[in-house]
Amino acid sequence: MIGKIVKGKSFKGCISYVLDKENVRLIDSEGVLITDTKAIINSFYLQSLMSPKLTKSVGHIPISYSKEDESRLTDQFMIQLAKEYMEAMKIKNTQYIIVRHNNTDNPHCHIVFNRVDNDGKTISDKNDHYRNEKVCKQLKDKYNLTYGEGKEQTNIQKLKGAEKTKYEIYHAIKATLKISKDWQQFEQNLKQQGISIAYKYKGQTDEVQGISFRKGKHTFKGSDIDRQFSYSKLNNLFQQNHNQKQHISEKQAQTEDTPVQPITESMSDNLGGIFNIHLNGEDHEEDAFRKRIEHEEKKRRKKNGIKR
Repeated sequence: MIGKIVKGKSFKGCISYVLDKENVRLIDSEGVLITDTKAIINSFYLQSLMSPKLTKSVGHIPISYSKEDESRLTDQFMIQLAKEYMEAMKIKNTQYIIVRHNNTDNPHCHIVFNRVDNDGKTISDKNDHYRNEKVCKQLKDKYNLTYGEGKEQTNIQKLKGAEKTKYEIYHAIKATLKISKDWQQFEQNLKQQGISIAYKYKGQTDEVQGISFRKGKHTFKGSDIDRQFSYSKLNNLFQQNHNQKQHISEKQAQTEDTPVQPITESMSDNLGGIFNIHLNGEDHEEDAFRKRIEHEEKKRRKKNGIKR
């Protein structure tokens, strides 16, 4: 689930865009005449006159979902998600339409709403890009919707403002993690790219609870950039690097401290004791062979009558 914030001046242009296409359905609306496209446009326009100083009264939010969730996304469920999204974004007490499109592989809908509410007040757009990311994440978690894996393929050049900065930070962190073994290296490498880090502490203690990244005038929590960039997950990664480095050092130290075995003992062990070599000079097989030869020699002499 991904929402994109768009604001404009022309209800005619926006509504014509979302309705005058093939395979579209108006699945929900509030406060507008829906007899035809012209009636919808006029409904929005008349209410916007209550606040003539607001230059961008058109609110337009396309919401796209992963193809993996398509079987679940009935019209009713899509309406429910859109309404919960608007409620969380404080888009209420105003006109809106929800239009479902079927012209792409990903199921999606368009919310068009009047930023001049039913009382003539302006619906705030303060931090709306940040709030949009947060609300989409909350709804994905609530309904177990698929998280998209397309950040690597996103064309940053087509993005603007905070959204563009967020993706720049995302790619910078991904690249920096490959060359950073600990927090110190991580911070230094990001700083060289114009990105600073701020930590959130628990109360008045030194216990870190969260992390945020800042570039220019935009700041994002680590988990809002990507779930793998929360403080706990980054810290686990650096701890694993530390443990691995320590393990290698211990193995090297053990190798250096291991005494070299005498060559005869080593050969004996490797050959499974075939030669049964004893370091004290004794060889029981050789003794037995010698005694047997001496015994045979005595018998031969006795038989031949030889005395010694």
